[in-house]
Amino acid sequence: MQKDRQGNALSSASAPAAEKYDEAVRAFQIYTGDPVALLYAALEEAPAFTMAHILKAWLMALATEPEATAAAADILAEAKTLPMTDRERSHIHALGLVIQGNWTEAALILDRHNAAWPHDIVAIQMGHQIDFFRASARNLRDRIARVLPKWSPAIPGYGILLGMYAFGLEESGDYARAEAMGREAVDREPLDCWAHHAVAHVMEMEGRAEDGLGWMIAREDHWSGEDNFFKVHNWWHRALFHLGLGQREEALALYDARVRAGRSAIALEMLDASALLWRLHLTGLNLGSRWQELAESWDAHADGRTYPFNDWHAAMAYLGAGREREADRLAQTLRQAETDNEAARWGRQTALPLIEGFTAFWKGDHGTAVEKLHGARFIANSFGGSHAQRDIIDWTLTEAALRGGLKDMGEALAHERLAFKPHNPVNQAFLTRTKTMTAKEKAA
Repeated sequence: MQKDRQGNALSSASAPAAEKYDEAVRAFQIYTGDPVALLYAALEEAPAFTMAHILKAWLMALATEPEATAAAADILAEAKTLPMTDRERSHIHALGLVIQGNWTEAALILDRHNAAWPHDIVAIQMGHQIDFFRASARNLRDRIARVLPKWSPAIPGYGILLGMYAFGLEESGDYARAEAMGREAVDREPLDCWAHHAVAHVMEMEGRAEDGLGWMIAREDHWSGEDNFFKVHNWWHRALFHLGLGQREEALALYDARVRAGRSAIALEMLDASALLWRLHLTGLNLGSRWQELAESWDAHADGRTYPFNDWHAAMAYLGAGREREADRLAQTLRQAETDNEAARWGRQTALPLIEGFTAFWKGDHGTAVEKLHGARFIANSFGGSHAQRDIIDWTLTEAALRGGLKDMGEALAHERLAFKPHNPVNQAFLTRTKTMTAKEKAA
């Protein structure tokens, strides 16, 4: 039986097919090239190659798009008919749960899977992605910590593992170790843009905008290649550093030239676009027709069922484009979900109050926005994203408090933000505004 580069058995694989599979695994690890095309090539060589089918299904399922999820279900159904090892059968089990919208159950299956097969880097990476999509900071860190002692630099993919660990450490607030681990990871594998972005996250969370901008520029050639399918997110990070330096025009230029240059229809890239436009709106920039173009791209993905974190970002675009009915439609779909899987619960409990809060903010109902967002921010890490991505909640909440004349709340929130990022011009401006509010505004 053929084996992958880490020594795991591959059912029904020929040697040429196994080689293509390994190339696909590496392509996904460094987010470069076309792993799906490589898997098709592997399946041409060996049509019953079980892990090639499984990996293709994983890539579809983790796209968090309705059509891709349906495609993953079809691929999974075919994979179930093929010969498989216990390891491959465990993949099938976890994959089915993700497709059903039960992300945490899948993560728990992969916890046990990783313990049994600690060199299965595909299962580790898929588990890591699931932990990210459900915003489990602890498991982003500990999934890697549990298997890392079983690895050594001699095993292919060791540097990739360090990059994942760096991100888990960062999301857990262990910033010094995260940065050191991320730097070691990119030293070992310069094209590891996930590790690169882990270091960027550290600098974002510590308010080191100048360091962060320097990091992005110095290593740009390693993460911004034409065939890199994670580059939009890293351009988003660079834009955040510009905002952290008060350079909103530079951030807007990156939106036009990099984040939305290709008018991507990929949900995860549109998410970055919505998040950046909303922040730019909060700074007072006139965004013209940008909202309309983005909102139209969201129409194919915002179903209120697949991944509520996406629906919330789609709602931002709908509000910006003046399509409030679409934002209301999403809220109603989340409110009346017919299924009771985990994704539906995320929608009702977390995405719904966020969409309601952002809608209230857009309509100028700042008191309602504060009420919705103040509560939602404490549970927002239950349904996906990173701390940096979810910061948009607190930024909008603080802005709503100030626009609504809630001086005491606005001042308290400004102090909260300044405690972590004392030099951030947006946070400084929040506090300045509270000092200039009149007694009449405070009472409003």
